[in-house]
Amino acid sequence: MCDQCNYRQILSDAGLSPTRHRVRVLEVVGNNTCPLNAQEIFDTLRRSHSINRVTVYRILDSLVDNGIIERISGGRASFFGLAPNAHHQRHPHFFCRLCGQVNCLTPQSVPVDVAPLRRVFPGIINSVEVRVDGICKNCLKNNA
Repeated sequence: MCDQCNYRQILSDAGLSPTRHRVRVLEVVGNNTCPLNAQEIFDTLRRSHSINRVTVYRILDSLVDNGIIERISGGRASFFGLAPNAHHQRHPHFFCRLCGQVNCLTPQSVPVDVAPLRRVFPGIINSVEVRVDGICKNCLKNNA
């Protein structure tokens, strides 16, 4: 959860109008402790706002395209979390092969330093994703 990010300013800085729907989608993504898939974001929004599912998907695509959030690979679905910014360091994610949950790992757990890669790779690197797969503690406990 982020109490340091000004979502309206983040949208404006990216050249996007801070519409009510964009701000609300960004709040849902940014105020969660773990990445969410599009359905979870839509379900959360639908509880308090009238919003179309297609609108949510379009906003998510726009936020990814503008570097505001990142698309994180999960099992069959993509998950969404805040992209690295002044208040959020680049960090790896853990994917549970049993329940499909994606969780953020601390930046120190598996360092994600792209500087050495940028020095030797002759192209443009837009994003780097580090995902650790395994079985989460809840699934271990429930399947013991």
